Amino acid sequence: MKTALLQLNVSDDPAANLPRTVEMVTQAADMGAEFILTPEVTNCVSTNRAHQQSVLSHEEDDPTLAALRQVASDRGVHILIGSLALKTDDPDGRFANRSFLICPRGDILARYDKIHMFDVAISNTETYRESAGYRPGERAVLAQADFAPIGMAVCYDMRFPRLADALVTAGARILTYPSAFSPISGAAHWHSLLRARAIEAGAWVLAPAQTGTHASARHKTRTTYGHSLAVDPWGEVVLDAGTAPGIYVFDLDLEKVAEARRRIPSRENARPFEAP
Repeated sequence: MKTALLQLNVSDDPAANLPRTVEMVTQAADMGAEFILTPEVTNCVSTNRAHQQSVLSHEEDDPTLAALRQVASDRGVHILIGSLALKTDDPDGRFANRSFLICPRGDILARYDKIHMFDVAISNTETYRESAGYRPGERAVLAQADFAPIGMAVCYDMRFPRLADALVTAGARILTYPSAFSPISGAAHWHSLLRARAIEAGAWVLAPAQTGTHASARHKTRTTYGHSLAVDPWGEVVLDAGTAPGIYVFDLDLEKVAEARRRIPSRENARPFEAP
């Protein structure tokens, strides 16, 4: 199955980002991709909560979601919108970081709100507190696409193998980790974590990513790591997109899932044990 990872460099202006995103998704379909994945916060990369409040929408009004649903329907493709930053009705005003799987009819097959919030101090100059602006999700989601069950996750979720284990136990053959990853932790951990999740699960791991320095007219800019990855169930990196924005196409061979699980049946070999 021809699959495309979109590596984006979006700004903090959703209206300006949308035409390019639609163009790239359409080009990926023209290249023969039947499954197209975009990164985390496809609509807007911003660290300024007041700015987000002025430019973001609720799910039912979001232009990026509506446009990509239309493209999926027009071109007859599955689209994994890595995530959208969306307004909620939460009393504290926090946003949702929500991933969507869109079917070829343009319907929303599944939604997933990112569970694990990126609250870290990577260095003296690089700190994040995602939970200050986003409310965490509470439910793991297995999406039933017609070609395979997909375990939906987002970015920082990759550091929590219990989530991947729950998704694979429920039947996932593909795990998705759309991301906007820090360059410092990306250089140290990105490839290792994604390969580990693929090997442990005996599943495909697909991680479309944001890349580069993200434009902002009025607020602090942010830089992301890039290196969108496709890792097969044996842990081999099938695709590494480097740092350039673009459309990256590869063949998703789902037969490799059964092959990897047959060669190393670690899930069948797992045993209960008493914790220390």
